[in-house]
Amino acid sequence: MKLGELVTPAAIADAGALDHNLRTMSAALPGARLRPHVKAHKCTSLARRQAALGHETFTCATVREVLGMAEAGLGTDLLLANEVLDARALGKAKARVTVAVDSEATIDAAAAGGVREVLIDVNIGLPRCGCAPEEAGRLADLARKRGLSVRGVMGYEGHLMMVEDRADQAKRVDQAMELLARAHRDVGGDVISSGGTGTYDLNRLATEIQAGSYALMDTQYLKLGQPFRLSLAILATVISVSPGYAVADCGLKSMSMDHGNPTIDGAKVWFCSDEHVTFAPEAKLRVGDRIRVWPAHVDPTVAVHDRLHVVDGENVIESWPVDLRGWA
Repeated sequence: MKLGELVTPAAIADAGALDHNLRTMSAALPGARLRPHVKAHKCTSLARRQAALGHETFTCATVREVLGMAEAGLGTDLLLANEVLDARALGKAKARVTVAVDSEATIDAAAAGGVREVLIDVNIGLPRCGCAPEEAGRLADLARKRGLSVRGVMGYEGHLMMVEDRADQAKRVDQAMELLARAHRDVGGDVISSGGTGTYDLNRLATEIQAGSYALMDTQYLKLGQPFRLSLAILATVISVSPGYAVADCGLKSMSMDHGNPTIDGAKVWFCSDEHVTFAPEAKLRVGDRIRVWPAHVDPTVAVHDRLHVVDGENVIESWPVDLRGWA
């Protein structure tokens, strides 16, 4: 299939940039040092590419992702880095499954669901899930009393991913990880799981890094000057041209806007609406022209598409189902 044959809006991944990103991260964090986060692409075909480069352990955000990875034969070691209160499906999965817990209720749910291994999730500065560092040891003891194996701790310095001053970012990452180190001393275990694309090269304490966005990348992370390239774009068709601006057929329902407007090469984006992006191009466009729209946040953008088309120039070389979407 040729690029021009795709129905727009369509999620496309540049094959060369994708390969560069996967290999660059594999060289930086080889083998089990990286636990790729599949929430960033929700695609088992892409996960197989990561596994082929030596990353056979994965991070998941939902029960659906865990089960889909297991069904795809990628269940060597799956971490559900999220609290759940119904773990019955996880206990039956044909995979090694570890679940994050941060309270008595989530420990009880893991034990009742047949989960055998857990990590104690610790709040290291991002006001989301995670227990206070001083509570980690008590929760680990409780989990062991409930018959669970405690592999170690996890914590996410997500509030530091987009800090653009690298010296300040490094200092604050060290401070966050000292909280996790304190919890780990009380908990024990071999695993300290943390990190993301924005701090993958600064997080020195973690035994494994949960980066995900690096594979497809987005314009928000690109600001940090990392060695990864934009791969994911939304292919769109110009459907209207007026003096000074043009409109293409992708908008809020085909890409995420939580990190701001998307980017179009050689143009200034004015705004997005449900099914439209309005922009001012530097060069003259005609109705029917195809453009690439670069989203600011890759993870939720992929999640609204059924397929991810891998392209090389004008050729669509593969078409992958985004098969880990949804929750059921």
